[in-house]
This record gives sequence, C-alpha cells and structure tokens, in this order.
Amino acid sequence: MIKRKWKIIISVLTLVFIVIVGVRTAAENEDKKFVSVATASTGGTYYPIGVGMANIWSSHLKDEKIQASGQSSAGSIENIELLREGEAQLAILQGLISSQAYAGDDSFEGKRYEDLRTISMLWPNVEHFVLMNNDIKSGTIDDIKGTRFSVGPQASGTEQSTVVMMEGLGLTKKDISPEYLGYSDTVSAMRDGRLDGGSLPAGIPISAVTDMYASNVKASILEVTDEQLDAINAVSDSWYRYVIPGGTYPRIDEDINTIAQPNLLSTTKEMDEETIYTLTKTLYENLDEMYEVHSSAKEMTLETALDGVSVPLHAGAYRYFKEAGLDIPENLIPPEAK
Repeated sequence: MIKRKWKIIISVLTLVFIVIVGVRTAAENEDKKFVSVATASTGGTYYPIGVGMANIWSSHLKDEKIQASGQSSAGSIENIELLREGEAQLAILQGLISSQAYAGDDSFEGKRYEDLRTISMLWPNVEHFVLMNNDIKSGTIDDIKGTRFSVGPQASGTEQSTVVMMEGLGLTKKDISPEYLGYSDTVSAMRDGRLDGGSLPAGIPISAVTDMYASNVKASILEVTDEQLDAINAVSDSWYRYVIPGGTYPRIDEDINTIAQPNLLSTTKEMDEETIYTLTKTLYENLDEMYEVHSSAKEMTLETALDGVSVPLHAGAYRYFKEAGLDIPENLIPPEAK
C-alpha cells in the first residue's frame, strides 16, 4: 500500500515537473524568431555550409532572440518549394534554378516565383567538364560531342545546368551517349574505360577531380571560351568567367579558364527587412568563422557578394550592401525599394 502511494506521488511530481519545464520552454521561445535554412543532402557542400551559417547566427544573435538551423533537402528545386510553402525561411540555391524560378522558365513554367529574393552569392559552382585526353580536339567544351558523357544524376541540378550549357553549344543529349552518374562514379567509369567524360560542377577543389589527376587517369578539364560563355548565357544568364588557379589539382600548374554559376543564399520578400539585414550583417562580419566551416566558404567575400546574381536582392540585404559601399546594379534593386 505504501509503495503504491509513493508511486502515485512520484508520478504526480514527474507530471508537475514536465508541465513546469514545458511552460518555461514555451515562455523562453515565445519571443524567439526561428529561421530554417534549406540546404541539400548531408553528403554535399550545401548542408555543412547551411548548418555553419545557422550556428554563427544562433551564436551571435542570442540577444536578438534569433535561433537558426540548417535542414537537409533534395536540393535547389525542392528548396524553392520549401520557401514558397513557408517551410523554410532561407535556402541555398543554384544560380540557374534561382533564375528559372524567378522568371517562370523550364520546370517552373506556370509556377513563377516572383516573391523570390537574393541575400548573397555564397561561393561559385565551378564548371568542370572533364574528358579523356584521346577525345580532346580543341580543348574546349565543344569536344564532348559524340562522346560517352555523364550529365549528372537524373533530375539533379547538375543534369539541368549541363543540359542548358549544352543548348548554348548547339548540342542536345542526342549528340552524346548520356550517362547519369555521380562524381566519384564518373571518374571510376572513366578510369575503367566505360566513359569518356562528365560534368562535375562544385566548389574547388573537387575531390573526384583531385582523385582523377592523382590516380593518373588520362583526362583533363576542358576550357570555356568567351564566345561559348556568351552563347550559354544567351540561353540562361547564370554564368560568369572563372579561372581555376594553377596548383589547384595535382600536376596541373597552369590556370584553367572555365565558368561558374553562383550558389546563392535566398529568401522570400515576405521576410521582414530588419531580420534579413541583421542576418546579412552578422554573416559578413564573421566570415573568419565561416572559413572554418568548409573550404568552399573561403570564397565568400564582400567583394564577390553580388557575382552572378540575377534575382533582385531582399530589401534587408540591399540595405546592408548599400551601407557597405557596394555598387548595386539596377536589376538587383528590390522592387520594394524603388
């Protein structure tokens, strides 16, 4: 009988404790602003950089009661929908996907996202068209015609951007024997003689490309001419000139002239100006902490914050960059600020 009473007392006390903790937690969270950053799969670059940014914001903005977190996703295309549905407040997007969503092109036809806004370019997605040396003629990306070439996993951002670049060259998948492989699998297939080349866009250095050179696969990164860049941007104005410095990859001492599209931090115009201003300012005042998150983050600078951006800035980011003295192109001024 006594044991039973004690069990009842303990159960009541436990319940009271849970209620008190719950009330206290609710009170603590009542005034907090929760910000979620949509990224991509946990094995890529988007996820650690998104989580890294969220940690910096949460750490430095406690007094402002901003709590940020990174969430994994299927990548840029899903991230647009997460923003649209309010399931994420910020998102990392491939530049091409951002441009298409804002304009209502391609897979976003009939689903234009006019409320999309840019906060900043984060780091460049550098195009690496790799090809076996015995298939190289001009040394440029035109050489992929007639080859067994991986355009990236099906329905991926890599596939979509590769197809757009091919369109700029006057090529379609019918002009190649397409494969749909990930980066490491592409290099393995090239090493085994089952594939001639592939499209491997990412921040430099790409581990699969480093492996390609280090393991002495007889292949090279193709270059992109100014004429090819112009033709690609005539299809979708998402790329800019990028030079891979000599020494980036094993035994490659010369610079490689390629192109890049931006990886963007984006949001919706529904986010309030003060919050986005604070997040942008905090990010750029703590870049030294970002550089410790991932090697690609070392490309982040105030000077490159608008490189390759085509979708208008959010009013809060626009305000910060104006204060920082950046020359902001007319097309990036948010409609809300005009």
